[in-house]
Amino acid sequence: MPVVRDLRVLLRLRNFRRLLAVRLLSQSADGVYQVALATYVVFSPERQTSPAAIASAMAVLLLPYSVVGPFAGVLLDRWRRRQVFLYGNLLRAALACVTALLILASVSDWLFYVSALSVTAVNRFVLAGLSASLPRVVDADRLVMANSVSPTAGTLAATAGGGLAFAVRLLGADSDAAVVVLGACLYLSAALASLRIAPGLLGPDLEPDAVRPSVTEAVAMTARGLAGGLRHLAERRTAARALAAMTLLRFCYGSLTVMVLMLSRYAWTERESDGLALLGLALALSGAGFFAAAVVTPWAVSRLGEYGWIAACAASAAVLEPALGLPFTPVPIMIAAFVLGLITQGAKIATDTVVQSSVDDAFRGRVFSIYDMLFNVAFVGAAGVAALMLPADGRSAPLVVSVAVLYAVVAAAMARPVKR
Repeated sequence: MPVVRDLRVLLRLRNFRRLLAVRLLSQSADGVYQVALATYVVFSPERQTSPAAIASAMAVLLLPYSVVGPFAGVLLDRWRRRQVFLYGNLLRAALACVTALLILASVSDWLFYVSALSVTAVNRFVLAGLSASLPRVVDADRLVMANSVSPTAGTLAATAGGGLAFAVRLLGADSDAAVVVLGACLYLSAALASLRIAPGLLGPDLEPDAVRPSVTEAVAMTARGLAGGLRHLAERRTAARALAAMTLLRFCYGSLTVMVLMLSRYAWTERESDGLALLGLALALSGAGFFAAAVVTPWAVSRLGEYGWIAACAASAAVLEPALGLPFTPVPIMIAAFVLGLITQGAKIATDTVVQSSVDDAFRGRVFSIYDMLFNVAFVGAAGVAALMLPADGRSAPLVVSVAVLYAVVAAAMARPVKR
């Protein structure tokens, strides 16, 4: 496989290996912590889970990526990145331990969410720093390869961490606090792994005589840059239309995710452990759909084009989602988890390609920051809407039909030709 071959080439570089170790440990800890948070909110026997509680948890997990993300670089360009990995992971380990204590103490929800929000907010700085550090550990000829392999490896590590958390929870850890402590140990391991990297190796190179804007000025410049990105996007109809379609598809996927959470918790079984196992299976099948999309999409785009593939994905979802979802039984919905994972990720890959090819290079970074914000805000907004529509057991035909209508709208809109 090309990814395995590329990874073998990169692993010969000592400093790349050390940076990759920090990424793998850090993102596996993220996977553990996020699953621990979700299972505490949804599957704790002492808690009466509601869609509103799930929406709050998703906001905690995703909003820092949207709000903090575009501005993280302002501070990252002022701090040594090795120190960000060291102190950021140490801080997350400490905050995760605080979260575990709050779970044990059964404190009020708002205090628990503040603690969890702090952990996920720091995460944005670490991930941005990992990407910014890659040019310092590989040469220019291997940079594209490293940009492909390293985030993929990190995503697999986060998935493995989530699987580990599910396994620990199902195989005997009666307390979600124990799973959170496992995440804290992995954060600590990531901090210790960063000590193997020389403090100045990863940059940034700070010139002592250079005139640098203040933090306030830099934040204002970033905000103006995002506004410029929006204006540029408004002039690129192909990219704007693809982004709008992807935002709606992400909204649909988020709504259905909340529904599956509630079905797993209340409708399909009376035991929390069985519901947790069903949820883990649904997430695993959806992840398998993501990987299948990476295989299928290049072939589909070569025949249908990017817009045609997005339209085909949305049209397929409009037909299959109500057919598989309305019975509200486990087997059809597990099939739907795989299919919708493939459809959502396939459309995202095509959208990425449209944006990359339609947007001027000078604006590409800002447009992708806007893309990232839309992607996460749509998911959180979907959770909020689902919280208003879903009953306690998660069985909502109006939600399933409404999502099918949205899929059909996207399919119709993307099927129309557009001038590039």
